[in-house]
Amino acid sequence: MNTESIIFDMDGTLWDSSENVAASWEETVRCQGDPLLRSVHITGEDIRGVMGMTMDEIAKKLFPELTATRQYELLELCSENENNFLAVNGGKLYDGLEETLTKLSENHRLFIVSNCQKGYIEAFFEFCGLERLFTDYLCWGDTGKPKSETIKLLMERNNISSAVYVGDTAGDCDSAHMAGIPFVHAAYGFGVNVPEEKISAKAENIRQLADIFG
Repeated sequence: MNTESIIFDMDGTLWDSSENVAASWEETVRCQGDPLLRSVHITGEDIRGVMGMTMDEIAKKLFPELTATRQYELLELCSENENNFLAVNGGKLYDGLEETLTKLSENHRLFIVSNCQKGYIEAFFEFCGLERLFTDYLCWGDTGKPKSETIKLLMERNNISSAVYVGDTAGDCDSAHMAGIPFVHAAYGFGVNVPEEKISAKAENIRQLADIFG
């Protein structure tokens, strides 16, 4: 594929942090001592099931027992603990990540757009040390907007005229098309039921991205 810039999703595309995110959230929930949260247990499967959602959507799904105000408060605590935890313990980097990104960065500008909270991408960089390969990044925590709008904002501030979005879910696919750019499916990630007719290319593992983008 001929493109000047490549914009990456995070979870299910660059790494799988679900087990460690679950561990950090479970720790935060238990520390609250809230009777309404006694039956709440956060697992890696739970986190994988909400990857790609915005943080407020995640709070509503995982903490339906709480009021909207309390959901927001708990979400803030979970996010802060998560960022600190991941900066040290990280997540599972997909095999060949650094090698592939290094190769792609030789002829493309690389970016990240995620529906995560502020500090999450920075925690990823602190753990893996790959910030040097990326030109810029933006997330829901920065903009408060849907991923498609965040993609557009990133493209505007970096004068990007030719880009492709790489992600793993149907939501990523829809966001790319709403932003007016092609979508490459990271089929090794969490996504299911991604419409084949909306995919410009598919990678069964991260190393294949180097072949797709030449």
